[in-house]
Amino acid sequence: MQRRGAGLGWPRRQQQQPPPPAVGPRAAAMAPPSGGVPPGLGGRAACALLLFCYLNVAPSLGRQTSLTTSVTPKAEQSTAYKDFIYFTVVEGNVRNVSEVSVEYLCSQPCVVNLEAVVSSEFRSSIPVYKKRWKNEKHLHTSRTQIVHVRFPSIMVYRDDYFIRHSISVSAVILRAWITHRYSGGDLNVKWEDNLLHAVAKNYTLLKTVPPFERPFKDHQVCLEWNMDYIWNLRANKIPQCPLESDVVTLLGFLYASSGENTGIVKKFPRFHNRELEATRRQRIDYPVFTVSLWLYLLHYCKASLCGILYFVDSNEMYGTPSVFLTEEGHLHIQMHLVKGEDLAVKTKFTMPLKEWFRLDLSFNGGQIVVATSLGQDLKSYHNQTISFREDFYYNDTAGYFIIGGSRYVTGIEGFFGPLKYYRLHTLHPAQILNPLLEKQLADRIKLYYERCAEVQEIVSVYTSTVQQGGGRPEACDLRNSYLDLKLRYGRPSTCRAFPWKQELKDRHPSLFQTLVEMGLLTVPRNQNESVLEVGGRIFEKAVKRLSSVDGLHQISSVVPFLMDSSCCGYHKASYYLAVFYETGLSVPQDQLQGMLYSLVGGQGSERLSSMNLGYKHYQGVDNYPLDWELSYAYYSNIATKTPLDQHTLQGDQAYVETIRLKDEETLKVQTKEDGDVFMWLKHEATRGNAAAQQRLAQMLFWGQQGVAKNPEAAIEWYAKGALETEDPALIYDYAIVLFKGLHQAVNGLGWYYHKFKKNYAKAAKYWLKAEEMGNPDASYNLGVLHLDGIFPGIPERNQTLAGEYFHKAAQGGHIEGTLWCSLYYITGNLETFPRDPEKAVVWAKHVAEKNGYLGHVIRKGLNAYLEGSWHEALLYYVLAAETGIEVSQTNLAHICEERPDLAKRYLSVNCVWRYYNFSVFQIGAPSFAYLKMGDLYYYGHQNQSQDLELSVQMYAQAALDGDSQGFFNLALLIEEGAIIPHHILDFLEIDPTIHSNNISILQELYERCWSQSSEESFSPCSLAWLYLHLRLIWGAVLHSALIYFLGTFLLSVLIAWTVQYFQSVSASGSRPTPARASSDPTAPSTSPAVTPAADASAQDQPTVTNNTEP
Repeated sequence: MQRRGAGLGWPRRQQQQPPPPAVGPRAAAMAPPSGGVPPGLGGRAACALLLFCYLNVAPSLGRQTSLTTSVTPKAEQSTAYKDFIYFTVVEGNVRNVSEVSVEYLCSQPCVVNLEAVVSSEFRSSIPVYKKRWKNEKHLHTSRTQIVHVRFPSIMVYRDDYFIRHSISVSAVILRAWITHRYSGGDLNVKWEDNLLHAVAKNYTLLKTVPPFERPFKDHQVCLEWNMDYIWNLRANKIPQCPLESDVVTLLGFLYASSGENTGIVKKFPRFHNRELEATRRQRIDYPVFTVSLWLYLLHYCKASLCGILYFVDSNEMYGTPSVFLTEEGHLHIQMHLVKGEDLAVKTKFTMPLKEWFRLDLSFNGGQIVVATSLGQDLKSYHNQTISFREDFYYNDTAGYFIIGGSRYVTGIEGFFGPLKYYRLHTLHPAQILNPLLEKQLADRIKLYYERCAEVQEIVSVYTSTVQQGGGRPEACDLRNSYLDLKLRYGRPSTCRAFPWKQELKDRHPSLFQTLVEMGLLTVPRNQNESVLEVGGRIFEKAVKRLSSVDGLHQISSVVPFLMDSSCCGYHKASYYLAVFYETGLSVPQDQLQGMLYSLVGGQGSERLSSMNLGYKHYQGVDNYPLDWELSYAYYSNIATKTPLDQHTLQGDQAYVETIRLKDEETLKVQTKEDGDVFMWLKHEATRGNAAAQQRLAQMLFWGQQGVAKNPEAAIEWYAKGALETEDPALIYDYAIVLFKGLHQAVNGLGWYYHKFKKNYAKAAKYWLKAEEMGNPDASYNLGVLHLDGIFPGIPERNQTLAGEYFHKAAQGGHIEGTLWCSLYYITGNLETFPRDPEKAVVWAKHVAEKNGYLGHVIRKGLNAYLEGSWHEALLYYVLAAETGIEVSQTNLAHICEERPDLAKRYLSVNCVWRYYNFSVFQIGAPSFAYLKMGDLYYYGHQNQSQDLELSVQMYAQAALDGDSQGFFNLALLIEEGAIIPHHILDFLEIDPTIHSNNISILQELYERCWSQSSEESFSPCSLAWLYLHLRLIWGAVLHSALIYFLGTFLLSVLIAWTVQYFQSVSASGSRPTPARASSDPTAPSTSPAVTPAADASAQDQPTVTNNTEP
């Protein structure tokens, strides 16, 4: 964006106000000439006095605003009769029919005109009633005519079924005038021209009635009973104007500004309240507003200007107001003028450094008041009043505000505090209510930089002294056995004295110990670079201790070294400290201290710190307020650096891979340079396997699967895999084809014609062809052509088409295209990209999470997990999870489940609950995370109470993601008597009208569970479905008519058999004992049954025959 020309304007000259018009109770038609009495009163003083009393004392129900002005031509001033007109309104209020008495006198044939003019908040001087009549016969005579003025119903009655939108009227003017027919006044003449030829005129104001104090109109129409009933329900309800204030809080929490091209974007809509909106429109050319913000500056601007708060209009130009910081520390205030130019002014005083101060700017027309106040007690620092005679153009809805940096200008280096914006009125600094709410955090920031100033001074003096002395000063500071012997028997050591008192050494013991132990002869000569180098060495020493087997034991002893490293400007240490204090990792949990180091790291442009701040504001967790614009400011900073980091070889970077610790198959293929997988690929690539060469080159180029990033080696393997030729162009093209496909080669041709040949027609031709083949780079390049206005056949810039191509490129994964889309969503300046701060954050977060520095931390955690180093794995996964990346959050929760003893011992937070809960609010969270949170809500976890409703929501989300376990768990909840809410059923696309009972819902859930199950054999879902249907069949059988018949029959049979059985038993029990053998040989003999043993014994005995006696 080009900044308009700026300059200084002359002070505005005080304009002379015109005298107020004379106001009288009644308007006269004409004043007596030369101060005499009118002819016709005979010149008598009594008559003149009577007329004066009548004109000034006689009551008038119409409200008069000014005296009638005589416009009689000079040629007719000698005539005995003069024209006049005045009128009386019977009722001063606006009614549907208002009776007006018009009294007038015509000296010549005339036309009498009567008109009612209305003004509202949106339009003015609208004629709503017109009437005119001739007077040719009754001349030189005062006449009176009654006129019934009819006003429109929408300005007289309340809203009803027929009058849907009544209007609020601010002023109603009833005016009348007389024109002579032979002097330009006729019935055919237009009203505007007729008024110009008036010889006498008069007007009055009628009192308007607010819309909700008006009566209802009797339309003499009968409504249908249903419409009449509905209308009566709402007829007497008075809708209230929306409660709206012109005071806006642009920033409510501290913002760490790194001095780069990123900042907070704010956009204001129009007021909903019509009165406020009307006031805002009226002040477009006369701005009246106040801005109050807190600042903590670390340095003055390193460029010509640094952004503080400025307005960017729809044409991407600076508007009113635009406030910048200069290199010398002055304020540069720029305004846009009504005539299209720009004007700027610079304050006479400079801003304070490393001190919290409040800056208040008040605009009142052409006057600007700048005031600064120091500290919490708002001690006055400097004030300045600047006046201009120019008219400023001020429309705060035709663009957006930026706090800090943007793609047009860098931001300040420091911190922003609360920022309030009074859109419609100006205030004195004593009247502004804008306290520094985060007082404790602000005080800690000030103390931190005071301590760091001491640390940096110590390091700077020490390094310069050591370099000048040319030797190592261990003998001056350390004491051990070897040095004691050397001191006793050797030469006395000589060292340079350091200008430090014992009190200073006591405050920084770890720093002095570290400085003595490390060699500082090779540090850079530049003071700032030497301090940063020392901070990096201190950090490496601390990390080495943390990476040991019992690294988590070392955290409390490492914290002082990390503090010194942070003060030296090495802000990786700041992020470590922020995570330690926020999670209580082996240190007492201190949320405020964690915020301090996170903000310090963000101000130092540390990538992980900025992502941590962006994530916390995106979700509104850990006492960070929910603020998507503030989150975007942090995420966009890292997202902008991500593509640059991917093309640089500096720093520890790795490809960000989505590897879950529960995925055993993926874990098996992870390797290193000496791993089996890598060695096998290398062996196959050496033998000439093209696929192995391609995969090996990709792993080395991006740093995938645990292999360190090595672009040089990757290029060698790409070249080795090319055709047997020495042409570098062919080798490059073949490598591109292997890496990205043919569409990228076509895109490369377009890039060649654009970059070197400047042939935009051919460039567009090849890019269009590549874009048809699905190449996102080509889509992005086409968008750039439209954005720069060099697309063939379209000479002008077309941001709409550019945005469409950027959006297509973003959908294909193009990083720069995604960044443009996020920018369009946060500004809302394009119709095709309506303002959506949440979507802007999501797109920027997506790019930022591809940053290689974050990938390096994740890779270190994964390698430690694979090696069984639990302390190191927990440390690095906590560091990665706090940036807000979902895969690290679920992996950390998994580690805490595997090693609950480790998590409980070293973490102050509920690890499993915290990070599974964080993950389910992310885009693309795995289904097992929803299932785990559902279980935690169902059973309750530690200090968390049971919540069945949230449990159902988690299971439903898992089911929607295609997890059969989610359907199964929902079915089990129904089996236990839980009720699934209708919105959950709608969420699962289960129609409650079709599935109206729990049995029907259970059937649907089990069927979906079975269909989603990946098991080929019987699964729990299939068994549960079968068991449910068996129960239904059994229940149906039990309740059928056949079962009643069969039951009755079987019961009858059972009863009959039982009766028969008991009868047989009773019959056998009552039978008589058998008698001896009868003498009658013919009689049948019965003998009781005997056991086989009895029979045998009987057979063994001899037979005895009893012979009868003769």
